[in-house]
Amino acid sequence: MIRLRGIQRHYRIGGELVRALDGVDLDIEAGEFVAIMGQSGSGKSTLMNIVGCLDRPTAGAYYFDNTDVAKLSDDQRATLRGGVFGFVFQSYNLIPRLSVIEQVELPLVYQHVSPPDRRRRAALALDRVGLLQRAHHQPTQLSGGQQQRVAIARSLVVEPRIVLADEPTGALDTQTGAEVMGILGEMSRDHGITVILVTHEFDVAAHAARLIRMRDGQVVWQGTPSAWQASMATGAAAPGSAS
Repeated sequence: MIRLRGIQRHYRIGGELVRALDGVDLDIEAGEFVAIMGQSGSGKSTLMNIVGCLDRPTAGAYYFDNTDVAKLSDDQRATLRGGVFGFVFQSYNLIPRLSVIEQVELPLVYQHVSPPDRRRRAALALDRVGLLQRAHHQPTQLSGGQQQRVAIARSLVVEPRIVLADEPTGALDTQTGAEVMGILGEMSRDHGITVILVTHEFDVAAHAARLIRMRDGQVVWQGTPSAWQASMATGAAAPGSAS
């Protein structure tokens, strides 16, 4: 589904050239649950932004379903971004004045879906994350974990093929974070949605089927989380790629 070849993303801060991504090759299949892990500044969030069509690479090729994304017009990229991807972020990004169900409906407003269909689809998405009974609450009436589940429902309401989750448990306690990770795992396992998770915590990445380690804008290791754990125990991990 996703094929990246030689992806670079460079930008300047003052007079310094920053190589956020420096030649990334990566393939992600439909339905995979992938965790991209690395320290701050490793390039993991930059990579996710390029995959989600929120940013463009400086060089390299990005193919989605064998389509060269660089050749798409701005409108075509927006259609791809809005129709294929669902986004979940650490900060939830909920709007204080909107009820829970209105938060979830919002992406469908931008897609000009009719109000009755918006409400029906939002209710189904909330039911999937176990929050239908909170549909008419305000964000301030919810716990952090419940707010993140609202954000996941909002990503699901567009019926995405891919969910991109950037540090989705970063503001949550361990138990609530595990519950959120369980929902993401179910999306991949039971519904065939590709989940790409960005995190710096191995305990979070361990929920994924494949772990991708990044360092200095490059992929330095790929494999199962259990293989990474074993390699760390034996000292066989890629040089400089320790947690």
